[in-house]
Order: sequence, then structure tokens, then C-alpha cells
Amino acid sequence: MHAFTGTVGHEYHALLARHDAMRLRRRMLGQDRAPEPELASAVPYDGAADQRLIVRHLPLVTPFDELIGLLYDEMFARWPSLRRLFPASMEFQRSHLARAFRYLIENLDRPDEVAAFFTRLGRDHRKLGVRPVHYETFEAALCVALRKSAGPGWSEAAEQAWVRMLRFAVAAMVDGAEATLAEPAYWRGTVVGHELRRPDLAVLRVRTDEPYPYRAGQYAAVESPLLPQAWRQYSLACAPRPVRELEFHVRQTGAGGVSEALVAHTRVGDTLRLGPAQGTMTLDDDPSRELLMVAGGTGWAPVKALLEELAGRRGGGGGPALPAVREPRGVQLFLGARSRDELYDARVLSRWAARHRWLHVVPVLDVGAQGGGRGPVVEAVARRGGWSGHLAFVSGPPAMVGATVARLTAAGLPAEQVRYDPVLDSPAA
Repeated sequence: MHAFTGTVGHEYHALLARHDAMRLRRRMLGQDRAPEPELASAVPYDGAADQRLIVRHLPLVTPFDELIGLLYDEMFARWPSLRRLFPASMEFQRSHLARAFRYLIENLDRPDEVAAFFTRLGRDHRKLGVRPVHYETFEAALCVALRKSAGPGWSEAAEQAWVRMLRFAVAAMVDGAEATLAEPAYWRGTVVGHELRRPDLAVLRVRTDEPYPYRAGQYAAVESPLLPQAWRQYSLACAPRPVRELEFHVRQTGAGGVSEALVAHTRVGDTLRLGPAQGTMTLDDDPSRELLMVAGGTGWAPVKALLEELAGRRGGGGGPALPAVREPRGVQLFLGARSRDELYDARVLSRWAARHRWLHVVPVLDVGAQGGGRGPVVEAVARRGGWSGHLAFVSGPPAMVGATVARLTAAGLPAEQVRYDPVLDSPAA
């Protein structure tokens, strides 16, 4: 029995999970028997048609608060054992699901983009202990919740559009989980450094027990043992290093959440769990274009990682040897902050700007700002103009990112030359 619960047991459960994934995928695609591979994708998903139908009936089920409350009530009433997969407080989970619904509906006419995003999400969800059968229970609970929330104006056609949308996303998540069965569901790390830069902001250094694969510019979900099953996404603030040491910049954004646990209650020697690295805000192997980087607040963290990788590629970053590349003619960095105090990494930034002639830094201060998307950093980037030939990277508060991306694309920078990641986490976590 003990031998079975060791390596053999893990292999058994991996095979079982793979079997479940394949079986659910066949059901999601409406197949009673395993088809020939080419038949499974013969009819592409018409996301635009379902999007129109869902949007037409959307007023019946929005705001999503009631719908999501009914969904979880139904799911936990019918399958009480599923409650253990969720954190003690469901507030964040509810808001996270609402953002996921909005993302799906707004982007359903771009199914390739949605599939890529949910494939990455499925890989990440392995850390929660989610099995394919759990998606089936979620679908059943969602259908009940839709009918109850919408009332008599609901239609079977609208419900089926929601089901097809969900199944499309779930099939991508199952693919993502199935493709990564050989890697850990999560990584364990030990805090080896915890530096308060401000009362509400800490820089954490975490050493993982085993190699943690990632690229500069990506982010990871982090769980503190103080709040089991409550995972929050934070950008990695360093390029990959020879030692298994990661860096995170965490700003406390609310009381009682993961950010408070990491900033105020985490100490050197504590252990954390990390989900797999995610995100597409990464450098090309040959960045021949000039680069534009726009960051606000702790959005500086992924930009710092990108700059560290660029410096390493030129042999001046002190990191691991990286492939030699043609260096861009220059890197323009716009760094937004409400005050000089919020430029918490100013010394590092000044040192890099003095050392690397290719880096030009424009700090943009907005003393007394209350947040929002049309702050001075957005206006500063727009006034500078002439970005059409650049490759842009944007990170920071969601409103700032959205406004910056909109201004850049409106000014003629092709959307494929703007890199940012849609993060579904709440700003108050």
C-alpha cells in the first residue's frame, strides 16, 4: 500500500487524469465515440454567432453578482465536497469569475485568442486540484443559475449559447492541463528575502525547491499558507538566474487578503506555493525593433525582468548567458507613479540608466492622483508619439494598461506590436 502511494501512485493518478481529460473533451465536442483526429476539428467554433446571442440576452443576467451567487449555491448544495477546492472567503473568487465571464463574452469573436488564454489557464488550474469532472458540475450549476437569474424572459437558445461558450473554454483548459501532466502542479518555495520598501510594499526573494521554468515578463500565481487555496497573480521581477531564486514586488491593496499576508505577515524562512509561469509579455529572440516600455506602480516588476534580460544578452547584466541578439536602437521607458515615494526602485533604475546607453528613462509623476486610466503617463506616451515602428510592452493597473494600449493602437501602432497580459485578479487582493 505504501509503495502504491509513492511514485507508482502518482503515475496512476496522472494516467487517470489523462483519461478523464480525453473523455471530457470528447463529450465537450459532442462525440459519442472517439472520432478520427481530423473530424474533431472539422467544424470550427462560431464564437461570433454565440457572442451576438449572449449579448442580446445579457441584461437578463447582469450584473453577474446574482448569477454567480446562485451558481456557487447550487454547486455546493449538490456537491458539498467541492467546497474544499475554494478559499474560505468566496469574495475574490466571485469577482474573478465575473471578470472571466466578461473576458469570454467580449472576446468570443476571436476564438483563437480565447483558446490560447484558456489553455494557459487550464495549465495553471492544476494547482487547485481541479479534475475534468469538476467542469461538468460547474456547467450543470451554471445552467440552473442562468434560468433562476434570468427569469421568464430566458430562452433555450441563449442557454445553449452559454453552454457552447463554456465548453469551448473548458476544452482549451483541459488541453492545457493534459499537455502539462509531466510538470508539477505547483512549486514550493522558501522566502529568503523580505524587504519593506514602503509600509505597503515589499520585495520578496523566493528560492524554489526545484527548477522553476519561466521567461522574463511572465507572472505566477502565489499562495500563502496563511490563506489556503487563495492564489493571487504577481509578476516575476527578474530574468531567469543560475540559482533558483525568484523576485516578486507586492503592494498591499486590501485588508485580509493575500497581498497583506505577503507584505505584513511573511518572514524569511516561510514557505509559499507557486503556480506555473504564465504570460506572453516576453522578448523576441531577435528584438530588432526599438522598444517602448510603459509601467505604472508595481507594473515595474515585469519591465525590470525584461531589462535585466536585455542587459544579460549584452553581457552586462550579471545573469546567465543568453543567446546573442542584435540590440535595438534604444529602449524608451515611461514609468508612472503618483509621487516620488512610489518610485520604490529608483536607485536600481538610475544605476541601469547610467550604465546602459540604450536605455532612456522618463519618470512621470502625478502627485495626488486617485488612479484611473487617463493619467499623466498615458498622456506623456501619447504626446511623445512616433511609436509605429516600436515593439511596446505595457504593465500596471488595469485602467492604465487599457488606456495606454488604446492610445497606442489609435495612434497607428499595430495591435500585434503591443504586448500586455490580461490578468483576471482583483486589484484589491
